[in-house]
Formats: sequence, structure tokens, C-alpha cells
Amino acid sequence: MQSDLFFSIQNDTEFERSALSVFKHQYIYNTIYQRFCNLLGITKTSVKCIDDIPYLPIQFFKQEKIISTTEEVQKIFTSSGTTGNTTSKHYVSDLTVYENSFRKGFQYFYGDITNYIVLALLPSYLERDGSSLVYMAEKLILDSNNSESGFYLHDTKKLIQTLKQLISKEKKVLLLGVSFALLDLIEDYDIKLNDRVVVMETGGMKGRRKEIIREELHQILKDGFKISKIHSEYGMTELLSQAYSKGDGIFYCPPWMKVSIRNPEDALTPSGVNKTGGINIIDLANLNSCSFLATQDLGKINDNGSFEILGRFDHSDIRGCNLMAL
Repeated sequence: MQSDLFFSIQNDTEFERSALSVFKHQYIYNTIYQRFCNLLGITKTSVKCIDDIPYLPIQFFKQEKIISTTEEVQKIFTSSGTTGNTTSKHYVSDLTVYENSFRKGFQYFYGDITNYIVLALLPSYLERDGSSLVYMAEKLILDSNNSESGFYLHDTKKLIQTLKQLISKEKKVLLLGVSFALLDLIEDYDIKLNDRVVVMETGGMKGRRKEIIREELHQILKDGFKISKIHSEYGMTELLSQAYSKGDGIFYCPPWMKVSIRNPEDALTPSGVNKTGGINIIDLANLNSCSFLATQDLGKINDNGSFEILGRFDHSDIRGCNLMAL
């Protein structure tokens, strides 16, 4: 299948047509997903519309090799995890699909990357191998084609100096940072940003700080940076696409990605608009792994298709995971 076609999707009809085509492909070539579907009594021919497609619990990326191609694996992205915890592994057979997805996704929401100087503050991600976020940030830094773009691991003093210089020059800046590192930054330094600086948090305290809700995090960061909006990136190891929020925790997907809500007690039962539940994701960029995922995030969908993240399931597997043990 040609993944490039996904990135030209214009409407819901085209999305559903592509999703049904991807489902049939993955049912045939992904043995884990096929077994999961069969145990639910779902086959390639029984799926007639997008609502019939089952979502694979995301924990399977920790347990199995989720792949829908015979092509050689080019890269294995891994999730972060504490000692003793099993991490997710995303086997990627075509890195150009991931690169097209994050480049086109960023352009869709923010425009040409060459208009930005990209400053990445991603400790804990840079200190381990296999981070898809670091891979994306590295490519965006290169794509910005600016010598002032770069990673800042522990040299936050240099980061602050660079920010002040760029603000004085009225440069457009993307400050991409993991949540705990951004909090550390505003506690250690007094700096006032302006509207030409996009502060984008990628979520996660990674055991460095107490977890807090996004609304509280954003208020602390807005006060600390003295700006009106905090942007957010919603992505994960198991996805090759990202959703973005330009403020207020309201996320939007690119045209080849779609979010829906399920009953929080059952991965197999859908919920409705404006109701809280588990987040299901269709990511067509996951052509060669699995595009239909039931995540461990809780959220709700708004009338216009945007969504909010409200929390996570507490230490419990999504119902449906134990089907494969039957």
C-alpha cells in the first residue's frame, strides 16, 4: 500500500475509505491483530464501515512484535520506563513514513519549519536510545536549517542566553520541552518570553516530579514564562503521528489521524461526543504496524472533532488484552 496517499486525505469520506483499506491489509499481514479480531468474532469481510473496526489495546506493543509487513525493520522505537517495567517497542520498517508524518503534521498546524529556530529541552529522552520524540526533534532541528537550533541537555544556562538573544532579535522560536524540564527552567531562571516563542510541552514527569493535571501545569508554565498560551504535542512510541494543541489543552489531529472515545470499562464498547472515556486512535501512518489502537489515556471528544486528555487508567490493563491468552 502507498502511504503517501494518506497524507493527501481531504475529508471524512476519504479517511474512512483509507481506514477500511488499511484494516484489510493489517488483518491479512499482522498475525497478532488478526488473532485479536478473530477472537472478537470479527473478520476481514465482516467490517463494513469504520465503526466496525476493532482497536488493539496498546499494551500489545509491550508483549508482541506488532508488524504488518515482511520488509526488514529499519528502526525500533522504545518507550521510556522505570526499572523492571516492560517497555513498548514499535518496529518501523519504513522511516520515511514517520518522517513524512511528523513533517507534514507540523507544517499542517504551524507552517514551514524553516521559519522557526528549534530549541529542544528533552532530558531523559536524550539519555536513552530509541526515543521517537528525539528522532523527530533531531530532524526538525536539521530541517530548520538554522545554526542556532539544537538540543540542550543539561546546559540550561546556555539555553536561557540563547532565548534572550533570539527574543531581542525578534526571531520565531519553538521551545520543545518535556514537562519536568520546563518546570525546572522557570524555577531556576527568571525570563520573560514573547508571542514569537512557541513553548510546547510534550508531557511526562518521568518520575522526576509529582504528576499534575495539564491545566495546572500550563498555568504554572504561563506564569513562569509570562506568556498567554502553552502549546502541547500529543504523541507516543506506538504512534507515528502527533496531535497538537495551541493552548487550553484542546488537541487537533492531522487529516490522517482520528480520535474516538470508548467506554472506560470496556475497550470494545464505543462512547459518544462530550462523554469521558478511553481514547481510541486511528493513525494511518502506522500502516506497517497497527493503525487502530486503544490507548490508556482518558479523555473526551468535542463537537468539532477536537479532543482533551483528562488522565490515564491507573495500573490496569484495558479489557481485551487477556483475549490473546484464551
